[in-house]
Amino acid sequence: MQSTHYKFIELVLIFIVIPISYTFNYSPILKLIIGVLGFVYVTSILLKVEKNKFSINKNLNWKKFWRSTLIKLLVIAVVTSIFVWITDSKSLFIVVLNKPKLWILILLFYSLFSVYPQELIYRTFFFQRYKSLFKNEFVFNLINAALFSLAHIFFKSSLVLILTFIGGILFAITYKKTNSTLLVSIEHAIFGCWLFTVGMGTLLGFPS
Repeated sequence: MQSTHYKFIELVLIFIVIPISYTFNYSPILKLIIGVLGFVYVTSILLKVEKNKFSINKNLNWKKFWRSTLIKLLVIAVVTSIFVWITDSKSLFIVVLNKPKLWILILLFYSLFSVYPQELIYRTFFFQRYKSLFKNEFVFNLINAALFSLAHIFFKSSLVLILTFIGGILFAITYKKTNSTLLVSIEHAIFGCWLFTVGMGTLLGFPS
């Protein structure tokens, strides 16, 4: 399981074949089963092969993290607000203004049950498992971001692919700096929740 050949095949199956397969029209239950089995495999590899203890680093620089995240959020908020206002002004803050209970429910569900599994797979697992396969760190981060974007190909939206690629780069940088699944999950949750809040939720499968 630690050989380069095995890891390469594993990477292709988990991060390319499975996401692309989701674009085909077959049973949603089967897709769910494949996703669950994939997640079980990833967590078992992290525990048994990579010896990940899932512990929280007590020496995290929270002040630096929040300062960096809030600066990025401010830029994202300005750009996306202008984008929604220009392209679909009726959707601007539509859910938070008209369905605040749904807004809170979605934010909680998304943050707890969607973001963390994604970061566990695409940052923790990917970085620990495949970093040794790439000599160039910049190329490695780009590949990570591209595969994270590919995971959203089933939305069949070029805008979603662009957004998730940019997000993938930001999350890869954060994980590289902090080596923390917790911090990168918090950042991911904040940015994703903002997109839903500003009115871009339907692009990412959120009910509105």
